[in-house]
Amino acid sequence: MVVQPCRKKLFFLALACISFFSFQSAIAQEGIAPNPVLPAPGDSIPFDIEGYPSASVEDTIFKYPPELIADQLACLQNEIPLSYNNTIQAFINYFTIRKRSYTRTMLSRKHVYFPLFEETLKKNNLPDELKYLSIVESGLNPRAVSPARAAGLWQFISSTGREHGLRQDSYIDERMDPVKATEAGCRYLQTLYNTFGDWELALSAYNCGPGNVRRAIRRSGNKTAFWDIYPYLPRETRSYVPMFVAVTYVMNHHKEYNIRPDSLERYIAYDTIHVNQRLDLELFAKQLEVPLEDFKLLNPQLKRNEVPAHLKNYALRIPKDALITLAANREAILDSASRHFSHQETEMLAAQVAGNGEEKSQQYRATSSDGPAKITHKVKKGDALGKIAEYYNVAVADIRKWNKLRGSTIKAGQRLAIWVQEQATQHTTTSKTDKPVAAASAAVKKTTTASVQKAPVKRRVYLVQPGDTLWSISKVHGGIPVDKIKRMNNLRSNSLKPGQKLILG
Repeated sequence: MVVQPCRKKLFFLALACISFFSFQSAIAQEGIAPNPVLPAPGDSIPFDIEGYPSASVEDTIFKYPPELIADQLACLQNEIPLSYNNTIQAFINYFTIRKRSYTRTMLSRKHVYFPLFEETLKKNNLPDELKYLSIVESGLNPRAVSPARAAGLWQFISSTGREHGLRQDSYIDERMDPVKATEAGCRYLQTLYNTFGDWELALSAYNCGPGNVRRAIRRSGNKTAFWDIYPYLPRETRSYVPMFVAVTYVMNHHKEYNIRPDSLERYIAYDTIHVNQRLDLELFAKQLEVPLEDFKLLNPQLKRNEVPAHLKNYALRIPKDALITLAANREAILDSASRHFSHQETEMLAAQVAGNGEEKSQQYRATSSDGPAKITHKVKKGDALGKIAEYYNVAVADIRKWNKLRGSTIKAGQRLAIWVQEQATQHTTTSKTDKPVAAASAAVKKTTTASVQKAPVKRRVYLVQPGDTLWSISKVHGGIPVDKIKRMNNLRSNSLKPGQKLILG
């Protein structure tokens, strides 16, 4: 039976019903689980054999007539050829039968990224169907990293990423930035299309590089059609374009194969702020009362929970719901989150911001070069950075920073600079006890008790403690506006020093 192109709605409906019952029956016969487990979020295309999934036309429970699938592809075709043959049928079988769970996962993620892809492709006058390429590349996972160390939604290798303006260092990898990587991917695809004048060849070059495509063209006798140079392409690339065609088909006709997402991944509405200073994301998130995971989902390009100081005017995405809180005390919040704190101080400040912290800042020593006292530790045989950090109640990362250490290797006789609270220093350097850690803790506890008695939470004059910021003081003392504190004390900036006295009303 021949059905006119794009005029088969009733035929589709009847065929889909037949297919549904056929599939349910086949499930019972083949012992296939009706609800397969979804891949982990980090999964991308399953690599079964030789880099790409293996599939055959016979590896199927049911299939539509080839004429119908060919016609459906013809209806979908726009600028990029969507031809039909046995190789493409094999991959359609793969994504509709063997890896139905993978297709469900893509359907659950597409609403998060497709609007971005569609907008960027339209802005660059590129075919809309290229949005399906990211499914083949990364499984719509911005943190995906391939065995070849290609990364991000569009799987740029390091050198190609740099060529297209994607920054990569120890703090940030913009190959994983959905916005910047999508823009770079569009520029690269446009360059490849301009080079070859054919979208199938451009897609092949995106996978294996322009050099391999030119080599395949020469070996084929200078033929320029994909299926003519197909045998001369690298094995992985021979599967790449057919996979793209199959994914495009399945994402448009999944309902006819009874494939639907089990759930939808959470979309976070966001806005962008520009940061010109170091920012601790963990502390920043707690001050805004936003889950840290939301910041990580919106900014997957950040390797650490930190915006480094060397990035100027850096565009950071934050949930829209947090904008009101940030606008109320932007300067103070950014200042608080920009400072270097130990793990203990970070937890203390977060508790203060949440409104349930008292004068806990007095319990911790300063752990930055702004602290009141510096001591020199001579490394002994058997010492390790972790042991030394525990001894002085500081962070290993801070010891590395203070002494410009790249790793954790230290040698006996080496001298390390350590910044600690002055009174605790006097105790640890003069004590003759065999348990210096316990003695130092006792000294800090004694100091803390005295400090708490001298500085109640609500008093007219407040003595600044190590780790204090205008924002944390404001929250602890009844929400006094930061601007008011600055006016009462003639402060021109947000900088505070331990021991400084502040009038609070």
